[in-house]
Amino acid sequence: MARYSIVLAVFALLSLGACTDLPRVIEEYRIDIQQGNVLTQDMISQLRPGLSRDQVRFILGSPLLTDAFHADRWDYLFRLKEGKTGEVTMRQFTVFFGADGRLERVTGDVEMRDENLPEVPTTRTQVIDLGSITFDTPLPEAEGRGIWRRLMDTLGF
Repeated sequence: MARYSIVLAVFALLSLGACTDLPRVIEEYRIDIQQGNVLTQDMISQLRPGLSRDQVRFILGSPLLTDAFHADRWDYLFRLKEGKTGEVTMRQFTVFFGADGRLERVTGDVEMRDENLPEVPTTRTQVIDLGSITFDTPLPEAEGRGIWRRLMDTLGF
């Protein structure tokens, strides 16, 4: 009988010990939870007034919300909860169509590109007109020497 009492007491202490609020040495991994449509600025910049519904669906994907009472409106929602920090990022983007089924306007966190502003490339590129190159025309020099060429120069090749 005494043996069962000791086992019961040890079990009760271990059970109560699990309820304590001690800092954890090892934290469990928490995944990032992504819900909705991922829209990038590149996708939004392809939108133009006058696009059909099929063209908008091709560019942005299927909308998350389509309302039966507002058939001229598509809503794209995005929510991301960081697993490690618990930080929540939310975005909302709405596309409005006219009576003819063509894109009229958009609202939301991401904006359409202005036609008057020049498009700035995100990466450094150099445009070469291949029709104007002859065999006498020297090709433009690269900005820097690559790692392979530097290695070969170091080795004396």
